[in-house]
Amino acid sequence: MSADDPVKPVTISYIAETAGVSVPTVSKVINGRSGVAADTRARVEALITRYGYRKSSPAQRTNLMELVVGELEHMWGVEIIRGVQQVVRAHRVGMVLTEFGPDHSTIRYWIDDTIARRPDCIVTVAQLSTAEQDQLRARGIPFVVLDPSSELPDDVPYVGATNWNGGRTAARHLIGLGHRDIAVISGPDHLYCQARLDGQRSALQAAGLPVGEHRAALTTMGGFEVALELLKDADRPTAIIAGNDLQAVGVYQAARALGLRVPDDVSVVGFDDLPIATMVDPLLTTVRQPLTEMAMAATELALALGRGETASQTGIELATRLVIRESTAPPVSHRP
Repeated sequence: MSADDPVKPVTISYIAETAGVSVPTVSKVINGRSGVAADTRARVEALITRYGYRKSSPAQRTNLMELVVGELEHMWGVEIIRGVQQVVRAHRVGMVLTEFGPDHSTIRYWIDDTIARRPDCIVTVAQLSTAEQDQLRARGIPFVVLDPSSELPDDVPYVGATNWNGGRTAARHLIGLGHRDIAVISGPDHLYCQARLDGQRSALQAAGLPVGEHRAALTTMGGFEVALELLKDADRPTAIIAGNDLQAVGVYQAARALGLRVPDDVSVVGFDDLPIATMVDPLLTTVRQPLTEMAMAATELALALGRGETASQTGIELATRLVIRESTAPPVSHRP
């Protein structure tokens, strides 16, 4: 080695950076896969030889998978766990549940513990940095992202839902009922929130209607605070599309605090179709996101990758559908 060579053990990330390529490209070279230009392959192989890098030898299967989530305070977490458990039970595989909690800096401890456990695969709802993804790849631990919140590299397997179509369907439902003043409460700048908003915007613009967009946390309080401002004015909207069911419950609360009735004074549509949608009064019209089925598909894909199988497709999107209940009705001006 020359004086410029690293002293610490060489990682796949270091080789990628030195070669000026991505980690997946180095991984393809190491594993003898196609899809790499000849000159790039030669450059990477030269660095591998120079630094004496060796791929970690595959560990013996542990018959264990890991589910990684951010926070479990919302009911969607229960739906995801239910889906994962159905699959691991059928395959007689054990499951480790890791929750980051509000302080995502604890991820460094999770990475260390996971590497020590060496699960056969991982399903992650939480956002992993490029560095954490590299660490998992370098140790041969495949992972699948469930309901991604940001754009992913083309080679990262994921399972999501047709959020854009779900958002468009919600808006078209209200337009079909005769609503012309529709407010949209979206969530944070996540990929799925933006897709829902884009779908809603598409339907509203196609109908020649303005798009009243508002941002709030995907919580009951988030929906309550925005809806309170929207509904206290005389020119209030006749319908509100919430970013998820929890926000929709907040809209209910704001309406009642102002002496308004759902759907007589304001129609409300949620998103997710969590169990709470059938526990509120009136029952909530919402877009069903098949969370349990998504979790099942992600787990099946992760387990297959853990067995060394090649995924037939990197990205899977399951269909959303509108579930019409009692929280939507024509506006007063359109009633007989």
